[in-house]
Amino acid sequence: MKTRPGPAVFVQNRVGRKGVPATSSFERWVQAALRDRHQGRRQVNIALLDESEGRDLNHRFRGKNYATNVLSFACEPLPRERPVLLGDLAICAPVVAREAAEQGKPLRHHYAHLTVHGVLHLLGFDHESAADAARMEDIERRILTRLNIPDPYA
Repeated sequence: MKTRPGPAVFVQNRVGRKGVPATSSFERWVQAALRDRHQGRRQVNIALLDESEGRDLNHRFRGKNYATNVLSFACEPLPRERPVLLGDLAICAPVVAREAAEQGKPLRHHYAHLTVHGVLHLLGFDHESAADAARMEDIERRILTRLNIPDPYA
């Protein structure tokens, strides 16, 4: 039986190695999020940003003048186009580190959660309503459980 290769995950690290998981970890987390729901798209780009870059992106695209933990930019294909790219994630490393410390979570677990969360946004999930939030959180919990990561909402 021929198995399909895992998704291509390209990580651009603009913040250095300290506290940042290896590319192989991001690959595993993206693959877990895409399992059974990848819709044929096989590439996710991840940029690890500092606080200034995170604030700039959040301001430009969401109108909010602060850095947030993860931003998702889904690929919007032209009609009849079949892109390989699912989209881009921008993860603000200082915000992730600060949140993990404040919440008493292992930094690696928080990166995993935010990567899964971001990929689900790329797939069209959101948390605009209570029902949508509950659905998305349930999916996140199941994916993270498969990765042996505790419930991030507990």
